[in-house]
Amino acid sequence: MSNVTVMPGRPAGTSSTPAGGDHRGRPRRRPRKPINTQFRTAVSPHQLNTTRGRIVYWIVLVVVVVSFTAAFVFPLYWMITGAMKSTEELNSIPPTFLPEHFSFDGYLQAWDLLDLGTLLGNTAVYAGGAWLLTLAVDVSAAYALSKLRPAFGKVVLALMLSTLMIPPMVIMLPAYLTVKDVPFFHWNLLNTPWAIWLPAAANGFNVFLLKRFFDSIPRELLEAAEIDGASPLRILWSVVMPISRPILGVVSILTVVNVWRDFVWPLLVLPDSEKMSVSIGIASLSSQMPQNVLVASLVIASIPTIVVFFLFQRHIMAGLTAGSLKG
Repeated sequence: MSNVTVMPGRPAGTSSTPAGGDHRGRPRRRPRKPINTQFRTAVSPHQLNTTRGRIVYWIVLVVVVVSFTAAFVFPLYWMITGAMKSTEELNSIPPTFLPEHFSFDGYLQAWDLLDLGTLLGNTAVYAGGAWLLTLAVDVSAAYALSKLRPAFGKVVLALMLSTLMIPPMVIMLPAYLTVKDVPFFHWNLLNTPWAIWLPAAANGFNVFLLKRFFDSIPRELLEAAEIDGASPLRILWSVVMPISRPILGVVSILTVVNVWRDFVWPLLVLPDSEKMSVSIGIASLSSQMPQNVLVASLVIASIPTIVVFFLFQRHIMAGLTAGSLKG
C-alpha cells in the first residue's frame, strides 16, 4: 500500500499546487505582450539619444532652416542694398555683395522723382476702403449663411465657392465691362475707388473662412442673447464680432495685401495718372528712372505690407486654423 499525504484542510486527491499558480502558491504571471518598437519617423528616438544621431539631426536642421531662410530673405536683402549702390555698381559683373559706398540718395530721388507720396496715398485709400467694404459685405454674408440659414443658403454658398475654381484672367473682361457700365444703374465706375472696392468685397474665399469660424461659435451663446431681446444685427455686433477677432484679422490682412500688390486690375480701371496705385506708377515711370532709383522705389512701396505682416503675423495662423476643430 502506498502512503498518501493529505494536507490539512485540503481534500484528498487534490494537488497542493493552487490552480493558476506555481509550486510555491504564487500566481502565475501572464506572458508580456511584445512591445512595438516601430516608429513612423525619419529618425527614431533611439537614434536621437546617441551622440552621432544628435549631431546629424542638428546639422540637417540648421542646414534646412538656413537654406530656406536665405532663399526667402536674400531677394529682399539684394533689393535693399541694391538701392544703396550706384547704377554702375548695380550693373557690374560679377556683382558686389555689399555696396562700396553706402548711400541713401537713391531712396531720396525715388521719393521725389516718382512722387511716391501721392502714389502711396492713393493706394492707402484703395486698400482702406476695400478693407471696410469687405468686412461689411463678407461678414454679413458669412453670418447669414452660418447662423440665420436662409432658404437656398447651401446653394448660394456653393455658387460662391465655385467662383474660386475660375481663373481670374477669365473673368477680368466681364468684370471690366460691368464696372464700365453697371447693370440696371448704368454707372461708369472707371477712375473711381469703387472700381477697386466692389471687386475686392466680392470674395468667396473670405466668405468661406468667415463662415467656417462662425460655425464653431456655440449656438447656446446666440440663443442666450436672443432671450435677452437682442436682434440678429445686435448679436452680430455685440457677440459674434468680439470673439471673431482672429479670423477678422486674417481677412483684413489678405484684403489689404491683395489690393496693395495688385497690378493688372488697377491698370485697367484707373487709367488716370493722378489716380494710379503705387505699383502702376512705378511701372509706368520705370523706363525713365535709373536702375538704383527704381529699386529704391520698390523697397519703399513694399515697406507698408511688410510692417502689416510683422504686426499681425500671429493672427494669420490663429485665424486660418480657428474653427477647423470642434469639441
